[in-house]
Amino acid sequence: MSSSERGEFDGADFATPGGVYNAMPPRIVFGAGAAVRVAEEVARLDARRTLVVCTPGRNEMAHRVADRLGDLCAGVYPEAVSQVPIELARTARAHVAEHGVDCLLAVGGGAAIGLAKAVSLETGKAYIAIPTTYSGSEMTGFCGITIDGVKRMHTSLRMLAHTVVYDPELTLSLPAQVSAESAMNAMAHCIEALYVSTASPVIATAALEGIRVLRGSLPRVMRDPSDLQARRGALYGAYLGGVALTGGFALHHGVAHVLGASYGIPHATSHSIALPYVTAFNETACPAVMAKVAQVLDADTAAGGVYDFARSVGAPVSLADHGMTSRDIERCTELVIETDNGLNPRSVQARGVRSILEAALSGERPRAEAFAA
Repeated sequence: MSSSERGEFDGADFATPGGVYNAMPPRIVFGAGAAVRVAEEVARLDARRTLVVCTPGRNEMAHRVADRLGDLCAGVYPEAVSQVPIELARTARAHVAEHGVDCLLAVGGGAAIGLAKAVSLETGKAYIAIPTTYSGSEMTGFCGITIDGVKRMHTSLRMLAHTVVYDPELTLSLPAQVSAESAMNAMAHCIEALYVSTASPVIATAALEGIRVLRGSLPRVMRDPSDLQARRGALYGAYLGGVALTGGFALHHGVAHVLGASYGIPHATSHSIALPYVTAFNETACPAVMAKVAQVLDADTAAGGVYDFARSVGAPVSLADHGMTSRDIERCTELVIETDNGLNPRSVQARGVRSILEAALSGERPRAEAFAA
C-alpha cells in the first residue's frame, strides 16, 4: 500500500501540470458590515468610474452598494444571468467601453461575478467581488462562458478579482432553499479539491475545513435564516470552498456545467444533484481521501454522507425533479465526456458517466455496486 493510499502525504506525489497557477485574489475583506466601506476598496485601485454588475433580482441591493460609491460609480448594470452567455458578455463589454468604465464591482452570486470576469477577460479591467451566495466563484480565475449552448471553461489571471468583500449581512436575504443549494455548490468545490492532482496540501486542508464548517453552519441557517452567526459560518465555509476551487476541478464540475448550460438546471441546483453520485463514482479510486470526507460528515461513506446531508437540509438530489428524463441521458453523457480535463481520479468513459446520470435521475441514495468498474 502506497503512502497516498494510507492517507499520508509524500511530496513526490504532488505535481502541478503546466499552466496551473492556483492563484487567489490578493485582498480579502471579511466581516459583517464590510460592504459599507466598498468605496475605500475602489479607491485602493485608483478607479474613477466603477460599474456595478448584478442580476435583475439583486438590482435593489446593487443600487444600495452603488450609493456607497458616490461619484466613483458609473452606474448599475442589472443584466447578469446564469451560465454567462457569450452574447451578454459582448454586450456588457460594449457598455463598458461606451461609458468609460475603468473598474467593475460584482454584487451577487456566480452570475454577476461571471459576467464581471467575462468582461475583464477581454478588457483587462479590474473588478471587485461582493458575493451574496456561496458559489465560491469570486476566488478563482476560472469562468464558464456558454457558447452555442455549451458551457466552455476559460482560465486566465485577468479574471482574478483584485478584492473580495465578504459581508454576511448581505446573505441574510438569501432564501433558505437557495442557501442550501448554494452551500452544496461550495461543498462540491471542497470535495473535488481533495482528489485533483493540481491542488496543493494547503488547499486540501482548506477543503476539509470547508466541509466541516458547512456541515455545522448550514443546518443552523435552514432553521433560522436570520441567524447572522450561522450566515457568517456558511459564508466562511463558502470562502474556503472558493479557495478549494482554485486548486482545480474534474468530473463533478463537468457534469454540473452541462446540466446547467445545456439543460437549463440552475447552477447551484445542478451541483447539489450531481455531487453525491460523482462522489460515489470516484470513491473507489481514492479511498483514503474519501474516508476523510466520510469522517468529517460522520457517515459510512463519503457519497452516502453527502447525500444524507443534502437531504437533511432540503437540497435537491434528483434530476427527474427538474425536468430531465431517460431520453436525455445519452446526449448528456456525450457532452460531459467532452468536458473531461484529465484530472478526475477515475477514467471518464461513457459507461461511468451514464451510471452517474442514471443514478441522479432516480434521486436514490448512492449504492456502490451501481458505479462498479
